[in-house]
Amino acid sequence: MLEIDVQKKLLSAEGEILLDAKLNLAEGEFVALTGPSGSGKTTLLRLITGLTEAKSGIILCNHQICLATAQKINLSPQKRPVGIVFQDYALFPNMTVRQNLTYALRRGQSTPIVEELIQIMELEALVHRYPNTLSGGQQQRVALARALVNQPKILLLDEALSALDIKTRSRLQDYILQLHQKYHLTILFVSHDISEIVKMSNRILALENGFIREVALSEILQEQATNTLFGKIIRIMQENNDLFAEIFIANSLTRIAISKEKAILFEKGESDIVLDIIQKKINS
Repeated sequence: MLEIDVQKKLLSAEGEILLDAKLNLAEGEFVALTGPSGSGKTTLLRLITGLTEAKSGIILCNHQICLATAQKINLSPQKRPVGIVFQDYALFPNMTVRQNLTYALRRGQSTPIVEELIQIMELEALVHRYPNTLSGGQQQRVALARALVNQPKILLLDEALSALDIKTRSRLQDYILQLHQKYHLTILFVSHDISEIVKMSNRILALENGFIREVALSEILQEQATNTLFGKIIRIMQENNDLFAEIFIANSLTRIAISKEKAILFEKGESDIVLDIIQKKINS
């Protein structure tokens, strides 16, 4: 579980604002956090980990007091039961994959968890390689494994998959869902990707003007749809041998059969094919 009631001054494009974040996550929840750029989403995650200092407030992580400014309690990041993965991987370039993982072990912690994560994340063939020889997806798999080596109860993801191509991102989403279930993690992830939010979260929060509020999926979809010409493809689904595009149009979800060729183009990020599929639905 994660309970937060913290305050910190932020500099935004509109000037100084007060981040007044109140948040409660139950144990095992998988919660998405969205909001405008510069609203303080990354700062909030850094406050939870202890990488950024709060002006005032309380943070409870798995019933452990990590921050209580009134009592002058402020645990170091190493003592908080929290793991975090950033967009930029942040691996040690002079260490192999295995060394990056073993370096994250707590003093006196046994090593079997390293081997377990290597297997789960399918890193066996990469353990002796250095980060600069790995693809972006491989590096992020290592970063995810490293964040879980010391077996945190809470995992934070700061747009961790946003720099990856659609196919790699989808595969890593599956890994994260597997990790969430296996280790009973409480996960808070920052994302602007609607398909990712739909696939992974059971609750959506928005950080706006310094405050957190809960939002319905329909509200997020509507906001995204108004930013495109016709609507938005949420995901590609397969039923038996048929492929369908799930589309959000006119404040509702619908779907349309598509060819394998168009599905491949969509996975490659071809925006023209997205508009073509949505236009086809509108004209049908």
